[in-house]
Amino acid sequence: MKSLAELAAIRDKMKGKVGIRADHDDDTRIVVGMATCGIAAGARPVLNAFVELAAKHTEKHVSVTQTGCIGICQYEPVVEVMEPGKDKVTYVKMTAEKAAEVFEKHICGGKVVTEYTIGTAHK
Repeated sequence: MKSLAELAAIRDKMKGKVGIRADHDDDTRIVVGMATCGIAAGARPVLNAFVELAAKHTEKHVSVTQTGCIGICQYEPVVEVMEPGKDKVTYVKMTAEKAAEVFEKHICGGKVVTEYTIGTAHK
């Protein structure tokens, strides 16, 4: 980076990739833990997969965001899915491939992929 304009251009480019957001009350929110522990465990490809899938499926109101430490480092990468009127679902030990499956089955199909949730990951 050699100038503020170049930094602003990078910021604007990344906004489109990382923060697919809309302010709808009926949004499904996908939150990916992107603290140091999550990134070290492979959260960046997981985040990118969800962002790309949300961009392709514009018929759904899906918000993909990142957060810091969720507090369960041994289960990273961690993804939380929050849908209006439903309990939060926490997916653990995610990969880009699992993210694609979760998006297809849970986000688009409405069926939680229980084998990737925190309730079954420790068994």
